Amino acid sequence: QVQLAESGGGLVQAGGSLGLSCVASGSIFTIRAMGWYRQARGNGRELVAVITSDGSTNYGDSVKGRFTISRDNARNSVYLQMNSLKVEDTAVYYCNAAGVVTPKGIFEPWGQGTQVTVSS
Repeated sequence: QVQLAESGGGLVQAGGSLGLSCVASGSIFTIRAMGWYRQARGNGRELVAVITSDGSTNYGDSVKGRFTISRDNARNSVYLQMNSLKVEDTAVYYCNAAGVVTPKGIFEPWGQGTQVTVSS
C-alpha cells in the first residue's frame, strides 16, 4: 500500500511564504509524477503544480511566478514553496502521486490534505 504524508501549511499573512512537503511511503519502484492540487471552500479541486521524474513542471495559471515545485526522487518526496501568498490561495492542499509502480501494480494515491490559510 502506498501512502502520502503531507506536512507544512498553516496560517500566514498575505504576501508571506509557506512551504509544503509530501513523502510517499511503501514498496515503490518509481513514481512518474508528483504534484499538488488545492480545493477552496465551494470550489472544485484544481491543479497547483506537478513535476515529473525527469524534472518537467507544470503550474496552474494563478500560481505561476509565485510557487515553485521541486522533487527528490531518491526520497520519493515533493515540495512546494509558496511565495507572495494571496488571500485567494486559501484552500486545502492535496499531494498526489501518479504512476506509482509497486510490486502489486500501479497506483495513484492522494494525501489527506493540509490547510493553508492566508489572511489579509
